[in-house]
Amino acid sequence: MKIGELAKQTNCTVQSIRHYDKEGLICTWARSEGNFRLYDRSTIERVLFIKHCRNLDLSISDIRKLLQLNDSPNAHCDDINIMIDNHVTEVEQRINDLQTLRKQLQSLRNNCSGKKTVKQCGILSNLNSLDCG
Repeated sequence: MKIGELAKQTNCTVQSIRHYDKEGLICTWARSEGNFRLYDRSTIERVLFIKHCRNLDLSISDIRKLLQLNDSPNAHCDDINIMIDNHVTEVEQRINDLQTLRKQLQSLRNNCSGKKTVKQCGILSNLNSLDCG
């Protein structure tokens, strides 16, 4: 099948499929006489696997490792567990960072009632007085 059909069947953009191909995550099965990339049916499952991993915010590097391990079904899965544990830790840190950001924004928002002019705005006053150093 051509790339457009693969994109349609996986609900993935052609650009993403080209990117996955360039990154070595999927392989072009063959080329047509018109030099179009051709993919086989197994590529659909592979692209769907990649999309699921991307939805979990896994990096291309991590997906590459998972695909390599997936292609070695008798290997131990310790590396997979470590990878996911590390990803969970990263996500927890981002959640903490976002919670801190929310508190900062709420604190900033409390500086203005909205019944003032821009010149009197407590939010802008606070932003202008922040030390960027």
